[in-house]
Amino acid sequence: MNWEQLLSLKRYGDINKRLRKEQDETRLGFEVDYDRIIFSSEFRSLQDKTQVIPLSQTDFVHTRLTHSLEVSVVGRTLGRKVGAKLIEKYPHLQTIHGYQANDFGAIVAAAALAHDIGNPPFGHSGEKAIGEFFKTGQGLQYKSQLTAKEYQDLCDFEGNANGFKIVTESRSGKEGGLRLSYATLGAFTKYPKESLPKKPTSHIADKKYGFFQSEKNLFLDVATELGLLKTGSKTDCSFARHPLTYLVEAADDICYTIIDFEDGINLGLIQEEFALEYLINLVKHSINSKKYHKLSTTQDRVSYLRALAINTLIQEAVEIFLDHEEDILNNNFSTGLLDKSKYEAQINDIINISIKNVYKSQEVIDKEIVGYKVISTLLDVYSAAVINKSLNQASNYDALLLKSIPELNFSESNSTYQKLLGVCHYVSLLSDSQAILKFKKIQGISL
Repeated sequence: MNWEQLLSLKRYGDINKRLRKEQDETRLGFEVDYDRIIFSSEFRSLQDKTQVIPLSQTDFVHTRLTHSLEVSVVGRTLGRKVGAKLIEKYPHLQTIHGYQANDFGAIVAAAALAHDIGNPPFGHSGEKAIGEFFKTGQGLQYKSQLTAKEYQDLCDFEGNANGFKIVTESRSGKEGGLRLSYATLGAFTKYPKESLPKKPTSHIADKKYGFFQSEKNLFLDVATELGLLKTGSKTDCSFARHPLTYLVEAADDICYTIIDFEDGINLGLIQEEFALEYLINLVKHSINSKKYHKLSTTQDRVSYLRALAINTLIQEAVEIFLDHEEDILNNNFSTGLLDKSKYEAQINDIINISIKNVYKSQEVIDKEIVGYKVISTLLDVYSAAVINKSLNQASNYDALLLKSIPELNFSESNSTYQKLLGVCHYVSLLSDSQAILKFKKIQGISL
């Protein structure tokens, strides 16, 4: 792969090539991507979606919105630092094409901002609830009407693929969705493959999938424009990652490792003395002991260590990327950047404590149970209404539901797959509170 192609400014529907040297320096195309994402309704709904603690009423606990903003800030720094070195290494990118170091930062920042935009209500348990509805729940009855890959899309409903759908899906009067640059779409796609075959290799790009069958042709256009290396067989759609995806992933890894841990401390789920020791192990070479001991509150001490930890891991991720840049371009780098970190042991210690004390805390488990019930009920009722209508068997109740939700009034030309995926997509766009509100209405619970 080569950086000239990978930094493509092309957008959906473009006829003429967009050249970097012709860009308005006051508002670059890659910065337009960021603006379009942050002003989208789908991004705004992340303010009421779970990051770690579902339905938390505590104001200092992160939502998907605050998490995404933080990942974007870290991603911008990663991109700029890498970009500065790549411009030095490949000066023609600047002298001939006009690219600047900040372009790399803008691409990574935009992709990182959108990285969770496709997550359904209630966090990762929401994804699992959708998948299990089709694997073992009422959705299993539709299996015979779907191809293997269509059915797998639903059984392993993936927030990353749903995110690609959100930012690219055409609607009436809105062709190409947000019409992001192909460079940003490439960096956004952590898993540039379809849902089958599952995990064909141990390469990190094959861990999950990144687009539904409904967006397959569009992704093929993106991959071709960017010059992504094809890795799948003739019958399977799979590509190498866009190199900047590794930086988007590293930004996410840094933030959830450190900041979820911080949330656990502030919630009292992780003992302060125990937790601070783990953070200090990560930043012991950069800590200012005199300054640290002047801090009088838990929150101030944790904030100081968090800032040092994030900076330490940013520097580490940049060094690893640059050391392995040619391997990444040739698809010979098969792990996440931080998997190669000299701080891997410290990172794993922090993650393991978070898993034990936060992700598997009773509060999280209890609220995930609620999420499963809410999502399975919504899928059951909405899917039945949509399919019954297509069979001319809609009940009065089905008709009332569809009348109240225009988004579920699909064209008769839509396939069963498109209708079922459309239902999943609609439910995925609901915030946690909206999902509970609709569940209560369906259950006849007074509001």
